[in-house]
Amino acid sequence: MAQDLRSAEWYGGTDRNAYIHRAWMRRGLPADAFSGRPHIAIANTASDLTPCNAHLNEVAAAVRDGIFEAGGIPLNLPVVSLGETQVRPTAMLWRNMAAMATEEMLRANPIDAVVLLGGCDKTIPSLLMAAASVDLPAVVVPGGPMLTGTFRGAPLGCGTDVWRLSEEVRGGSLSQDDFHRSESSMIRSRGHCNTMGTASTMGLLAEALGTVLPGLAGTPAPDSRLLEGAHATGRLAVELIEADRRPSTILTKASFHNAIVTLAAIGGSTNAVVHLLAIAGRLGVDLTLDDFDVIGAGVPLLVNLQPAGRYLMDDLYRAGGLQAVLGQVIDLLDPEAITVTGKPLVDYLHDTQIWDADVIRLRSEPLIADAGIAVLRGNLAPGGALIKPAAASPHLLQHRGRAVVFDSIEDMRARIDDPELDVDADSVLVLRGCGPKGYPGMPEVANMPLPRKLLEQGVRDMVRVCDGRMSGTAYGTVVLHVTPEAAVGGPLGIVQTGDIIILDVASRRLELDVAEDILAMRAPTQATMDGYANPARGWERLYVDHVQQADTGADLDFLVGGSGSAVSRESH
Repeated sequence: MAQDLRSAEWYGGTDRNAYIHRAWMRRGLPADAFSGRPHIAIANTASDLTPCNAHLNEVAAAVRDGIFEAGGIPLNLPVVSLGETQVRPTAMLWRNMAAMATEEMLRANPIDAVVLLGGCDKTIPSLLMAAASVDLPAVVVPGGPMLTGTFRGAPLGCGTDVWRLSEEVRGGSLSQDDFHRSESSMIRSRGHCNTMGTASTMGLLAEALGTVLPGLAGTPAPDSRLLEGAHATGRLAVELIEADRRPSTILTKASFHNAIVTLAAIGGSTNAVVHLLAIAGRLGVDLTLDDFDVIGAGVPLLVNLQPAGRYLMDDLYRAGGLQAVLGQVIDLLDPEAITVTGKPLVDYLHDTQIWDADVIRLRSEPLIADAGIAVLRGNLAPGGALIKPAAASPHLLQHRGRAVVFDSIEDMRARIDDPELDVDADSVLVLRGCGPKGYPGMPEVANMPLPRKLLEQGVRDMVRVCDGRMSGTAYGTVVLHVTPEAAVGGPLGIVQTGDIIILDVASRRLELDVAEDILAMRAPTQATMDGYANPARGWERLYVDHVQQADTGADLDFLVGGSGSAVSRESH
């Protein structure tokens, strides 16, 4: 295998450059490290500023041991890490940068394969985007969810209960002191959010795509079985090289089909849509927004987890995990899609068991019979918009209401609790200027807080429309990812307070009930224009100039497609 190894292009031979590459890497490596043993990077997103990934150094050590045991040379490669709760203005602004930086480091270095360690929301998507572009053998180890914390005897769902409790404070049913007391109970252990938020969703979808050792995704971060699986993944990475099993051979249209079915069955985050579209774009896979509607149609919601249900991620694991869920919908999966083991995903699902039928519902007793994310279109969203029916209020899924418009997140925060705000429970809250270019970075603000005066009246949900995103831990009747966004001339930019908006999820409609001739005469207000971002320099300038819209994954236009792993020139 030595002559076939990519790393041999650096280490093989007797010339000066080969000498330099070997000599500077000899620091403790065995004598045969450069004579036929594969070199495998461990792309590690561990960071103290990404608290959900802080334990990944321990996971990396287990991967390292597995690689060594199988005959490979493990190499820790710290890569850009994005902490969803810490990074301003939004982690989504940096997803493409993280993907680009990781891609370049994988290509530039003498490695034959890579193990991808992620957990927090943007880390697994950015790692898969990078691996897809370089197309070296790659496998994911999801960092896993945290254990469930409790407050006053009740379990707390990360994110979901933040939104719920903060609204209770604003509505006067929870004291500020009790809200602060809950803070130290929210995060019980290492790991990412324990709800079916974006982190949990992307970890599970990475397995549904075939990029994770089957059965590993969803293992709680403190569980010793995560380290056992990480060790096995290190061994598998060596096998991937021998089999020449690359992202392009695993991530096919069939695997994305399976991810979309999984997304509906688990009640996953709407953020998965932009991430899956971006990953597919790096591979040239023909995945569109409409595929989510078509493939997800009729898929039942089987996982009873917050925010769509009751339980949390460690409950899902004890109840049988992802494989038990997929065993219930095996007939909806594409049997041709393979995993990193070389075997089809469906091969692992025939003898699965559900150990708690309230956490994982039987196919015959779903939480919701048709749970796929709905793609809406109409004159307000000609490029499409999304809604997650599983997290919405059924009585609002067909709604007609008067728009109350906010030009920016700052405008919304300044006026939402104004007692004089002309709003009632039937109003439709509209927030614009939050798309990929307009913010920039498409923040998770679409699930706007409800006006305080309505909360005090007992209102707990309203129709909300935004060109931004919402956290996968959030809930409510929220229309998001409205495309084109207001900042690029989308119709959302000319909506006025008082306009009638029609939402009809069953008919997949999102309409502005204003005559076309009147709309044709409108232009965005100066307040709207002033709300859009216009950075002068750096990554934000590059991002605004090149980011695409949400309906294609919000990647940068020059990063779509891959460049492979070839490097043509020597460094000395």
